[in-house]
Amino acid sequence: MSKTIAEKIFSYKAGKDVRAGDYVVVPVDRAMCHEAFLFSCSKLIESGIVEVWDPEKVVVIMDHYVPPPSIRMAEGFAKIRKMAMQYGIVHYYGEREGICHQVMVEKGHVKPGELIVGADSHTCTYGALAAAGTGIGTSEMALVLATGELWFQVPQSILIRLYGTMPNKVSAKDICLTIAGRFGTEFAQYCSIEFGGELVMELSVASRMVLSNMAIEFGAKFGLFAVDDVTLAYLKSIGVENVKIIGPDEGAEYAHSYDLDVTNLEPMVALPHSVENVKPVREISGRPIQQVMLGSCTNGRLEDLEAAAEIMKGKQVAPSVRMYVYPASRQVSSEAMQKGFIQILSSAGAIICPPSCGPCFGSHGGLLASGESCISTTNRNFKGRMGSPEANVYLASPATVAASALTGCITDPRESG
Repeated sequence: MSKTIAEKIFSYKAGKDVRAGDYVVVPVDRAMCHEAFLFSCSKLIESGIVEVWDPEKVVVIMDHYVPPPSIRMAEGFAKIRKMAMQYGIVHYYGEREGICHQVMVEKGHVKPGELIVGADSHTCTYGALAAAGTGIGTSEMALVLATGELWFQVPQSILIRLYGTMPNKVSAKDICLTIAGRFGTEFAQYCSIEFGGELVMELSVASRMVLSNMAIEFGAKFGLFAVDDVTLAYLKSIGVENVKIIGPDEGAEYAHSYDLDVTNLEPMVALPHSVENVKPVREISGRPIQQVMLGSCTNGRLEDLEAAAEIMKGKQVAPSVRMYVYPASRQVSSEAMQKGFIQILSSAGAIICPPSCGPCFGSHGGLLASGESCISTTNRNFKGRMGSPEANVYLASPATVAASALTGCITDPRESG
């Protein structure tokens, strides 16, 4: 019988034919941990478990509190380093490389057809490479570290077909916000979203990662793309071979399917304090801001920094604004320096920060005071997410935040020339 991508992946992992709604206990291909490794690993130690199921398949990357903003976090990092050594974790990156999801993809730890669990809700980012990535809690991660397997209910799938021609200054982030504004943040609860349609072939892996990353903001378990020439070219460029070609079968059954024509799409913005509170930028243009945040696991990749640099070249950040740039990884930062994007942004007055989650997670480095507003390329704008609960966070694309940084108010990037 015809299967969706999710049904195929779980059938591979279960070693038998499974369908949406079935419960399965299956092995995972990779486990990704950030600072939460401290809590999961502590549970192993408390239980007297002296080995993880496979040290080669565990990846540890610190990113939420980098650099450590307090003595308490510094002590926690020291414990993580000791635990990683004690359990022989092969792929331990520490604080060196950047945001976990970007690093996982760059380092070749994500391959089509795999089932990957991570101690972070945005693990669904890996669906850009046709991998079923999903976030789990620290207790579940402890079980995975000990046994290498976990139970799942095979999710129903929702198909979102994208077609049309992308307008100027409109990007994958605007597609995400359009979906959130149109369908809400719960329309895909415990479903696997498949992104298809003729436009997909025009989207880079970086742009696909934006859509997969924000699938969790719609309530989804996974956000998946089929393997195509774009996928294969990217994986070849980072040295990944023997790729499983995976996509939905013709006639696969979906719980729902939606069509989205991007031809007339506009730059969009999510207003406080919900990702689904979305309007076209032009409708709220002129609202003052005090902070701009460019980066994160959603929009901190090379093409995002390039889009901002293109708008900001030879210009200056408004005197009333502070702009923070958080590249998604050390590799992205290095490439952006080589191409001159970092120099352009820095010359414009942006503060270039180390690759980390920083203000997106509300841990440090760009928090808001009461009454302040920030326009950000991050994925969430909940009350208190980026500092004071009396502050406001607006979500938008790299082009929109760059244009807004120059004017000191929310600005349509199509007006930036």
